[in-house]
Amino acid sequence: MGYCATMEDNCVDKVDIIIPAYKPGEKFLALIESLERQSVSVNQIIVMNTEQKYFDRLIYGTSFHKIYHNITVKHISKREFDHGKTRNQGVKLSDADYFIMMTDDAVPADEYMVEELLGQLHKERVAVAYARQLADENSSAVEKYTRNFNYPEESVIKTQEDLGRLGIKTFFCSNVCAAYNREIFDTLGGFVKHTIFNEDMVYAAKAVHAGYGIAYSAQARVYHSHTFGYAEQFHRNFDLGVSQADHPEVFAAYPSESEGIRLVRLTIGHLTQIGMKRKIPHVILQSGFKYMGYQFGKHYRMLPRKMVIAMSSNKEYWGC
Repeated sequence: MGYCATMEDNCVDKVDIIIPAYKPGEKFLALIESLERQSVSVNQIIVMNTEQKYFDRLIYGTSFHKIYHNITVKHISKREFDHGKTRNQGVKLSDADYFIMMTDDAVPADEYMVEELLGQLHKERVAVAYARQLADENSSAVEKYTRNFNYPEESVIKTQEDLGRLGIKTFFCSNVCAAYNREIFDTLGGFVKHTIFNEDMVYAAKAVHAGYGIAYSAQARVYHSHTFGYAEQFHRNFDLGVSQADHPEVFAAYPSESEGIRLVRLTIGHLTQIGMKRKIPHVILQSGFKYMGYQFGKHYRMLPRKMVIAMSSNKEYWGC
């Protein structure tokens, strides 16, 4: 299976984009427009949309379907959505050699995102390549620092040999924007079929243990950032803890707590250095909500079902 990055090559490989969407907004439209301008042509854009009414509301009165001829939209209900299963369904609609998973609020920084990701997949035994996430211009100093911490300027390929040095970060991978080798994906059985969160890291761990590499491409860049309130951080990290409790084969041997503590310490140091000490109480409080949610999630089996549902941001996962 070859890859061609220039017009001189006789390129026969195809790449599809698969986007799970829920209540898509203006960033989704910017994403689609940017994908149409990529240096490597996208064969098909497959949108796995949750709740048709929200998608119809966004494109009502526009020429969306007339302008974009290579888009397939599959509507599902919120009850049907699952982070792993829904993405697998999207992959089944594709016959491309490579596919790129994206979220509906990630916007490519330039026209070379697809090309850069595919270039990483062309390297020997690379199963997945994920992009660098940049904070939006109007993001807070904390959000910008966090993005730079998780998505640095240097590219790297992580393998089994890095587990002793990197620990859990060996498996770090984000479906906000990640490209997959379809042949390897099918061989490994795709994403876990039922998961509340972390389907990307569970797959990456499976790939690493099978002898494949996880590529981080700092040159493939997307704008993607959030401003979560304390309650949102709690619920999100509760689900993160649940996913880790449900997959001890991935997370038990390589706990992530130390990496989270390290980020908090470095963030406080950064705020001190740039003269924004007034933000430190916010960071400490935010980190407290994250940690509480994470710990409750890791021990969710000890909690009453009503409490678990109340703490989770994904009620449908629990059959509600």
